[in-house]
Amino acid sequence: MKQNFLFILLITVFISCSKKPSDWTILFDGQSVTGMRGYKMDSFPWDSWVIKEGALKTIPGSKGVDIISTDIYKDFELELEWKLQSGGNSGIFYFATEEGNFIWQSAPEMQVLDNTAHPDRMRKVTSAGALYDLIAPKNEVVKPLGQFNQVKIISKDNHIEHWLNGQKLLEYEYGSEEMKALIGQSKFKDMPYFAKASSGRVGLQGDHGEVWYKNIRIRKL
Repeated sequence: MKQNFLFILLITVFISCSKKPSDWTILFDGQSVTGMRGYKMDSFPWDSWVIKEGALKTIPGSKGVDIISTDIYKDFELELEWKLQSGGNSGIFYFATEEGNFIWQSAPEMQVLDNTAHPDRMRKVTSAGALYDLIAPKNEVVKPLGQFNQVKIISKDNHIEHWLNGQKLLEYEYGSEEMKALIGQSKFKDMPYFAKASSGRVGLQGDHGEVWYKNIRIRKL
């Protein structure tokens, strides 16, 4: 009996020691925001965002402010969920710097969009999940309006993947000649800071109407 108890105790200790601590950084857990601030600001813009029913959402009628991570990332995995009002529009940014007046002047964007009503739906390269104005998503997997969509963005050795609701929508090589050619045909062609940084901050767009985000977390790879 004593030997069995010692054996079980040793197994329990071994399993506990084998478990690695979580390497995820929780940016928003449904109750508090950590590791994020306003674009070109020192603090979080609570006059433009509010926590409501476990989601971080923009405040209608306020002056919208984009938010960014305080940490800088190169190789990472970002996960979050979003939903929109009818006709809504937002975006998820990465490799953002604060050299320009607006976050989109430096950072590639995964489009967040109501694909049923917003005019941007008419172009695949500006529809939900797209690398905005550059690469269209392979599939239409957006959930019905009012439901949360699950996002995963992976950056590893300049290979980028956009995932939505469990499906990979696109992938590309950041900084490649192919990407540069796409930029040269896009709205970003004359923006000197766009997609130039080898690392940067992740961010969420807050100046395009009402949007809800939750379960925001990131880890370095």
